[in-house]
Amino acid sequence: MSIETTKATMQRYLDSAHGDASTLTEDVAFTVMATGQENRGRDGVLGMLNYFYHVAFDAAAEPRVTIFGENNALWEGEFVGKHIGEFAGVPATGKNVRVPLAVVYDLENGKIKRGRIYFEVPALLQQLGVQMG
Repeated sequence: MSIETTKATMQRYLDSAHGDASTLTEDVAFTVMATGQENRGRDGVLGMLNYFYHVAFDAAAEPRVTIFGENNALWEGEFVGKHIGEFAGVPATGKNVRVPLAVVYDLENGKIKRGRIYFEVPALLQQLGVQMG
């Protein structure tokens, strides 16, 4: 696969606010690296992203760095939004959050096959006022 193909796929995916199923393989898997939580298949991955961006939070991903390779891409930026629903056992607080986020994508045949999500959960919980310890 070419870098141009990777870039075109990733641009469609990112422009759709993580909602374009045609950019994902049927057996796509996204893993939250801090917890090991994995979502599989288009419905599983899109459901997880919808929950995160539109149910638990009213949020968007603000890009800082995007790098494209022949079969991989890296997106780094911030998850920015408002806590509007239950997340990790924490009821909606109405608080605004800004959390560092990075995702490494593996692509196959012009579609995203795997995503490894690096999300700063401790920073999120601190911003939500959850006592750690």
